Amino acid sequence: STDLTSTVGYDSIIQHLNDGRKNCKEFEDFLKERAIIEEKYGKELINLSKKKPCGQTELNTLKRSLDVFKQQIDNVGQGHIQLAQTLREEAKKMEDFREKQKLHRKKIELIMEAIHKNRNLQYKKTMEVRQMCCCFLPLGLLCYWWCTQALLHLPCLSHFWQLFLKLAQTKSALEDTDRSYQQSVTTMEKIREEWQNEHIKACEFFETQECERINYFRNALWLHVNQLSLGCVQNDEKYEDIRKSLEMCSIEKDVDFFVNLRKTGSLAPAPVVYENYYNAQRNMTPVRSPAPVPISR
Repeated sequence: STDLTSTVGYDSIIQHLNDGRKNCKEFEDFLKERAIIEEKYGKELINLSKKKPCGQTELNTLKRSLDVFKQQIDNVGQGHIQLAQTLREEAKKMEDFREKQKLHRKKIELIMEAIHKNRNLQYKKTMEVRQMCCCFLPLGLLCYWWCTQALLHLPCLSHFWQLFLKLAQTKSALEDTDRSYQQSVTTMEKIREEWQNEHIKACEFFETQECERINYFRNALWLHVNQLSLGCVQNDEKYEDIRKSLEMCSIEKDVDFFVNLRKTGSLAPAPVVYENYYNAQRNMTPVRSPAPVPISR
């Protein structure tokens, strides 16, 4: 800004840096909320796999597939809990990065605040001296000229020395005022150069910080997406184990297994034959029972 005491540009930079810090905080809070959701989801899956019956009376290959299914659902739940922990760690890293930048930037801001204050005080002092010079020098010069003219027309020596002393005092005051003004301007210029150099250093530091923040934020977001993708891949691997287990499920084997496990014999019961007990006096030859017939599967 052409206004030496203006901080509008510096304030704009600080506001932008604070907005960037706020954006990092928002992403940090997003990760924390996502971690809560993942942890809750993982715990619900684990409870579901452990407490909810799912084909508990099945046998043989299908039972093994169901066991794999429940175990992998439990593993998926564990994976979500682990992802929640990973997200919390990433949120903590973002917080540490944000606070580290804040701490480093605070040092520069304190330097700039001090130099702004010194610059403004010196500028105010210089303007006051300048204003005094603007008002006092013309009047003093006029008084000095009047005194020199009066010396030429004094009636007595005492008046001459009084006026001469006053003239000398006026001249000395004029010279002191001008000298003070020159010194104030010189000091102001040194402070202006110092402020300008510090301002440039601060801007370079702030630019470096902003580049670091954008790069860190971009990488953090990229990493987060990769973590989610990895979670999906790991879940798909667990689901693939379930599919492989189901491929090993054999209907014929399960039926044979059940038959062999619960079999009671290989012969069917013999047919029931009629025996005549009504005519007990008749000596009837009893009918022989037919031989048992093996039952095929």
